[in-house]
Amino acid sequence: MRWLTNPVAQFLAAGFVTLVVVVLVTSALSREAADEEAIADARSLTGVLGRSVAQPAIPEGLVTGDAAAIDRLDRTVLDRLLVDDVRRIKVWAADGTILYSDRTELIGAVYPLGDDELDVIEEGGTDAELSDLTRPENRYERELGGDLLEVYTRIRSPEGEPLLFEAYFTADELGQQRAAVLDRFLPITIGALAALVALTTPLIWLLARRLSRGARERERLLEAAVRASDAERLRIARDLHDGVVQDLAGSSMALSTLAARGVGPVADELEDVGRSLRVSMRSLRSLLVEIYPPDLHTAGLSAAVHDLVAPLVAAGVEVDADISGDEDAPPAAVALVWRVAQESVRNVARHAQATRMSLTVRREDDALVLEVVDDGVGFDVTTAAGDEHVGLRAAESLVREHGGAMEVESTPGSGTMVRVEVPVA
Repeated sequence: MRWLTNPVAQFLAAGFVTLVVVVLVTSALSREAADEEAIADARSLTGVLGRSVAQPAIPEGLVTGDAAAIDRLDRTVLDRLLVDDVRRIKVWAADGTILYSDRTELIGAVYPLGDDELDVIEEGGTDAELSDLTRPENRYERELGGDLLEVYTRIRSPEGEPLLFEAYFTADELGQQRAAVLDRFLPITIGALAALVALTTPLIWLLARRLSRGARERERLLEAAVRASDAERLRIARDLHDGVVQDLAGSSMALSTLAARGVGPVADELEDVGRSLRVSMRSLRSLLVEIYPPDLHTAGLSAAVHDLVAPLVAAGVEVDADISGDEDAPPAAVALVWRVAQESVRNVARHAQATRMSLTVRREDDALVLEVVDDGVGFDVTTAAGDEHVGLRAAESLVREHGGAMEVESTPGSGTMVRVEVPVA
């Protein structure tokens, strides 16, 4: 799944998601705009039909229900009113009487008008709404199928009475208008986004290559710095071991020999000096172990850890060390576990005031796990600061850089637990 972390793949995925969102939003907005435009066209057409076609042709007597007037209006203008998507025509009186309709069964029927219709009769203008096909006056529109849009406007009879001219439109026009709008805007939107992705993908690819190359260069420099540091630490440790430590060992042995041969206060003083030199030599050897573990790459992690905890054992701390699973682990993972163990043991020795410590290294799946637990005084990890915890923070940063995880659990008076997982794959 390396492609999931590839910047180019992430950019293309984000572009695809953006394209889908834009298409959905554009479609919704376009449908809304098309509906509004279709309704506006229906209102305009209804106004023209009502005032320019129906009103001039209304004969006298229509408002009183005269059959001859109804027949004359039906013969003269019906074919000019049912045009385009107009499927039904109704002419209402203000009291709710249907004075004329292309559906003759409705003529003369009385149905209450709604507030919107009454407002149009009184104030004029044009209004539109979806037909409620459950209402009895719309029962004959059910057979037309689908949704209907009813649009009404005010007209006047020859007697000067205000009437309501109502036209019913099918929803086909809305769908056609919507399709026309989408056909105009969607190709432009999709094409523009596709062109943007096509132009920017090579740039993202080049930037990703530069970033990867820079990351590899930083990693190489970091590894070189670590190797140089290890080499320098090894050189210092060897120089101290082969020089100062050997000199101290020789001086200690010489003083012990002289003390054994002498008598009196001088012999006792020589023995004290020899003992002091041996203590200093042990301290220096412990320091050498901290600087560079001589057995880490030869005898393995277990020998290096036992050398590491030796000063704690000498100080009277009960130590339980169990090391396993590092036999086939990469040297870098073993070295990282060693460094964290070294810092943890150093903190136990300097700050914990512990009487017991356990250090465990084991293999869990594809990770090398280190756990260091002590029964010391502990500390508050949420407010930890100061020089005594700098090492742990640095170790945690180093572990994260290697793709691992580090957890420190501690409370004042309850000891400390350090757990580290270092990937070995």
